Amino acid sequence: MYKHILIPTEGSQLSTDALEKALAFAKEIGARATALTVIEPFHIFSTNIDQLESTREEYDRHSHQAADRILADAAARARTRGIDCDTAQVTSHEPAKAIIDTAAQRGCDLIAMASHGREGFTAIMVGSVTMKVLAHSKTPVLVYR
Repeated sequence: MYKHILIPTEGSQLSTDALEKALAFAKEIGARATALTVIEPFHIFSTNIDQLESTREEYDRHSHQAADRILADAAARARTRGIDCDTAQVTSHEPAKAIIDTAAQRGCDLIAMASHGREGFTAIMVGSVTMKVLAHSKTPVLVYR
């Protein structure tokens, strides 16, 4: 059975629900887990050079703080269940590739994730990360709805 489950999470309710289910599954089979948050890099929307540096620094600080909170919550949920859980943050323009690469680098034998995360217009523009992971991952993927 599976020994190391990668659980991508971005803090949405559906993602948190999938985290809970994945941790319950990990507990049931005696697997360890790695919780992953992918941070999207800063995108430039302004050509005003004076604003760019402070905006980028503020974005980076906020993004990493949010990821730290999400991952601390995931690790605490795992600890409560007695599950060995590492955490990882990756910055990438391609979240699906980052998920697949992290699973390979960390020796995960299962990726367990939500069916979707973002909603609305952003989801349409970005596309489905889950669908891309399903299409390209050599590691088995368990999708929670």
